[in-house]
Amino acid sequence: MLVDYDPSWPALFEQLALELRAHGDTTWTIEHIGSTAVSGMRAKPIIDLAVRITDLADLERRRTALETRGWHVGSAVRSHPVMILTDGEHRVAIAHFFTVSEWETVNQRILRDWLRAHADDAALYERAKDAAARAAGEGTAGYNAAKTPVIQEIVDRARAARGLASVPVSDKS
Repeated sequence: MLVDYDPSWPALFEQLALELRAHGDTTWTIEHIGSTAVSGMRAKPIIDLAVRITDLADLERRRTALETRGWHVGSAVRSHPVMILTDGEHRVAIAHFFTVSEWETVNQRILRDWLRAHADDAALYERAKDAAARAAGEGTAGYNAAKTPVIQEIVDRARAARGLASVPVSDKS
């Protein structure tokens, strides 16, 4: 499930971002998020992208073009729209769409920035991910549910450092 950091992930992100802009909107701001965006961190080999859209209608106007390129709607995430790209069997990338009004307080961006700047919390998160992967493999807990308490702890610290209130990080149904 988790693999060692792959130095090709940033280049893969850039390729995916170019494709999203080409078939979505050339003005979209797109950032690499998730564990593959943190140099040296073990991760699932799936590139997560944060895409800043004007509003939900912005995405809907471009959805068909993205779907013709293989992106499809489908995720347990309930707080924002998500499109997934697969290679037929496995997820390759997940594009998370956030409106301009949400952008500065997106937990995924805040977590990425914090982990890049705080090695101790990056190590804590990596240990939690490893434990979550083991628990999921043993069938004792779901991967995301098992790592959520540590994510909440780290995001709370990161949000507090920015003067932001704590909010629940769990956004899956």
